[in-house]
Amino acid sequence: MNQAVEPAILQSTPGLMQRHRRVLLTGASLVTLLGVGLFAGYWWQWGRFLEETDDAYVRADWVAVSPRIAGYVAQVLVEDNQPVKAGDVLVRLDERDFIEQLRSTQARLQQARAAATARQSSLHTLDARLGEQQQRIAQAEAALHSSEAEAQRARLDYLRYRDLVGQQISTRQRLETASASQAKARAAVTEARAQVARQQAQCQVLQARRQQVQARIAESQARVGEAQANLALARNALNDTAIRAPFDGVVGQRKVRRQQYVMPGLPLLAVVPVEQAYVIAHYKETQLQHMAPGQSVDIAVDSFAGQRWRGRVESIAPGSGSVFALLPPDNATGNFTKIVQRFAVKIRLVADEANAPAILPGMSVIATVDTRPVSQQDSSHGG
Repeated sequence: MNQAVEPAILQSTPGLMQRHRRVLLTGASLVTLLGVGLFAGYWWQWGRFLEETDDAYVRADWVAVSPRIAGYVAQVLVEDNQPVKAGDVLVRLDERDFIEQLRSTQARLQQARAAATARQSSLHTLDARLGEQQQRIAQAEAALHSSEAEAQRARLDYLRYRDLVGQQISTRQRLETASASQAKARAAVTEARAQVARQQAQCQVLQARRQQVQARIAESQARVGEAQANLALARNALNDTAIRAPFDGVVGQRKVRRQQYVMPGLPLLAVVPVEQAYVIAHYKETQLQHMAPGQSVDIAVDSFAGQRWRGRVESIAPGSGSVFALLPPDNATGNFTKIVQRFAVKIRLVADEANAPAILPGMSVIATVDTRPVSQQDSSHGG
């Protein structure tokens, strides 16, 4: 019985396998066509607009904090990798010498102000004396006018008596008396004029003294200004004993130690604005045709697998990296080999996830820019 069944089974097996093979090939072809269609649709709709590079890194505009004055470190108030806020005191220098310098400059300022006040008082005194001298000049001029009037009267009397004596109407003694009165009046006029000249000369002396006092006052005011400037410098130096954080960030490269003598410009530590980190991606020149500021960017950080960040193109460098190199290449000599250049693209991160891990400057990333127009990106993201 077994011998009768086995031939039938053997005859039906190749046909069954052939049908299974056709079904599998048909299914595989359909799946392949479907996959190719989906990929073609994805490429036509999105893929052809995506420009990707792995030559990208996280950057931050960190600064090296250094003192503005020389001195010994009294306190170091931060630790390595400690977050700080803008204005927080990082390091304090010994301030004793600067306090005494401030007191000294304050004393010099008070001295300069006192000298200026004293000279201003001298100016007021001279002004009062000049006013009094003007009154004396007016009085002397009035006396001169009176003397001149008296001299005119005496001259007329002399002329009248001279005519009367010539007509033998009056006596000669009377003429002599009139002549003496005329001479006396002339002398009085000369004396009055001398008195006016003396008072005017005294007024000129007082005016010269006033000019000298004004010059000294200007000098005193200049010294007051110099003392005020020195006081401001002393206050600035005292304030500079407290070295503060320029912005929010994290402390790094802390080299300063207590009792260390520091000089202006010596780097003590670094403050890195981690929250203001951005991405610098270097794209090939062939990828920049449709790239523009404002386009969205998908960012993958090597340190965090599966985590994505969003960003936007902020700006594109005005030249390739070779242009800004220390020794830029000169292709005008020798054999020429064309090399595709890369341009730095600055990407600003978009904070859209509160619980996303912080990315740190120096991390490697993969940046993918959607080069479609910004209006299409916004509408697609909104839908």
